[in-house]
Amino acid sequence: MIQEALYKVTHGQDLSYDLAKDTMNKIMSGDVAEVPMAGFLCALAAKGPTVDEVTAFAEVMREKAGSVPHEQTVVEIVGTGGDEANTFNISTTSGFIISAAGIPVAKHGNRSVSSKCGAADLIEALGAKLELNGEQNEAVLNKANMCFMFAPVYHQAMKYAGPVRKALGVRTVFNILGPLANPAGATVELMGVYDKSLVEPLARVLANLGVKRGAVVHGFDGLDEITATNKTYVCEINNGSFTSYEFDPKDYGFEYADKTELEGGDATVNAEITRRVLGGEQGGKRTAVLLNAGMAIYLAKEGLTLAESIEEAKNMIDSGKALATMEQFVKATQEV
Repeated sequence: MIQEALYKVTHGQDLSYDLAKDTMNKIMSGDVAEVPMAGFLCALAAKGPTVDEVTAFAEVMREKAGSVPHEQTVVEIVGTGGDEANTFNISTTSGFIISAAGIPVAKHGNRSVSSKCGAADLIEALGAKLELNGEQNEAVLNKANMCFMFAPVYHQAMKYAGPVRKALGVRTVFNILGPLANPAGATVELMGVYDKSLVEPLARVLANLGVKRGAVVHGFDGLDEITATNKTYVCEINNGSFTSYEFDPKDYGFEYADKTELEGGDATVNAEITRRVLGGEQGGKRTAVLLNAGMAIYLAKEGLTLAESIEEAKNMIDSGKALATMEQFVKATQEV
């Protein structure tokens, strides 16, 4: 049972790192009944989780997850979802551009929860094989410089919390844990969040989890990405130090897009959007992926400025490399 943790959070008290870790271990081992688990998750959400609590929970998820063996420095680009904006798949589309720039991408994701098309839905609609294990994804990463880790394959222990999350139907700490539990142990990460209040705390969590270079972002328009319609709040991680600032696309020569320009549809529609954007289509969608891919390239490649990194992202699209990388990735998943 988790009586001590349940008592503390229902009384608005924070858990120690050790108690948080013990509690999540019990949840992920099937040792907590559904009613106390639901009570704990709701009370924790009402209290608001701390950096120590989220760090401990994410460490347990990583420890219980399958892994992808590799020897490279890999990048994760991911959003929490839950921004209710129904945009096209900005992070995943950006991933192909980052990979084309010579940076290994190990993306982790799931099917849609809050939108019409999650990262996994898009990957499948592009023709890629989804349910690959660690060894298969290692082969795909080596061949295509990118892999996609489908969350249910790697996080088997989530089966204990899954029914409770579904029955509750409200945001819990698990909404932010997925992007923190990359099975490849990415040490460079661009993470978008659905609420401004999460930006700085989750940057600290990422650093606790071993991320050396990273950024947590939230658009002024509510997007869990670097937005193309306005400024974006950023907390940048650089080997244990943190810098918070506002990122403005206008500083890099872009006009603001209209929010409707970033809208997507179901998986079939979004797959077509990804192909068109990677194929060179102009407009707000292109701006959004250039900004996000550019930021990730900047984080991953030492010595490049953000402006140079955005320029490199442009070159990856305009040279045809980004589209070729996507096609190579799809082919590699089919061949393992």
